[in-house]
Amino acid sequence: MRAFLTAFILLAFSFFASTTQAHEVRPGSLKIKETSQDVFEAVWKQPILSGKRLKIDPVFPEGCAVDESSRSFGTGTLSVNYDVKCSLDSGTIKIDGLERTLTDVFVEITYLNAEPKRELLKPAANALDLSEETGASIAEYIWIGVEHIIFGWDHLLFVLGLVLLVERRQIIGVATAFTVAHSITLALAALGFLSIPIRPVEILIALSIALLAVEIMRKFRGELGLSARRPYLIGFLIGLIHGCGFASALSEIGLPKGMELLSLLFFNIGVELGQFFVILIFVLVFFALSKFQFNRNKIVETAVAYAIGGVAMYWVIDRLKDYVV
Repeated sequence: MRAFLTAFILLAFSFFASTTQAHEVRPGSLKIKETSQDVFEAVWKQPILSGKRLKIDPVFPEGCAVDESSRSFGTGTLSVNYDVKCSLDSGTIKIDGLERTLTDVFVEITYLNAEPKRELLKPAANALDLSEETGASIAEYIWIGVEHIIFGWDHLLFVLGLVLLVERRQIIGVATAFTVAHSITLALAALGFLSIPIRPVEILIALSIALLAVEIMRKFRGELGLSARRPYLIGFLIGLIHGCGFASALSEIGLPKGMELLSLLFFNIGVELGQFFVILIFVLVFFALSKFQFNRNKIVETAVAYAIGGVAMYWVIDRLKDYVV
């Protein structure tokens, strides 16, 4: 039974490593500005990972004349410019394919002689009705933060490693240190003070998780590593690195104008809530396993630690491959 459980955990994490590259939770952005009567310039930005883009595209109302004027790829973003000719006061703007993803899209329309429209489109509500009053609820950014943890596979592995590494009484404090550091880099990037290429950051994130797995194994062998001696410092430093990953996307995609600070505040509240929820689930799972009289440290936790390290190193190699000639 123990051997079966260990093999199952390693197999599950191997499958996890091979499939996570297809998911993306960073937001997209559609900013539309009226330059003359019924003439708009639209800029569509969506995140890309490992050179792959999500199959999502903006669809403008029927009757609009839409021409793509330019397309460019950044280090982590696809940017498309459109010329749109119509009134944009009726009909719907839809993000086609959004319902098949985990990401959200900020939509902002600036008119010459009318109040701007701002909306947050989600997979379950991927269309904006232009004839209705709009206004993205600032509280919706809480859910974006929660999604960033629950569907952000690298963050999930970090939180799982955290549960295995530190004492139970330290978990919340270390997770909070992570969130504070995450908030610092995210705020600096979103406000335009920090610009970091996403590919090196993705490699550093994977390396940080691999090193966390090494520290977990050292703990199991009775060695007192740096993470065990300074868990809050390590949580803070890893938070800075992980924050750069999401920040690098936001630095190119951006937050809705005039809502930057509140959006960041509620986003980070969501991150903290998401972490607490995931920590609670992991703690309960390990507690339940202990009731089956498993020697957790030698079987389940060891298998999970090796699996975390294996997934992280897979990511490192996969993200480094484009740099190898």
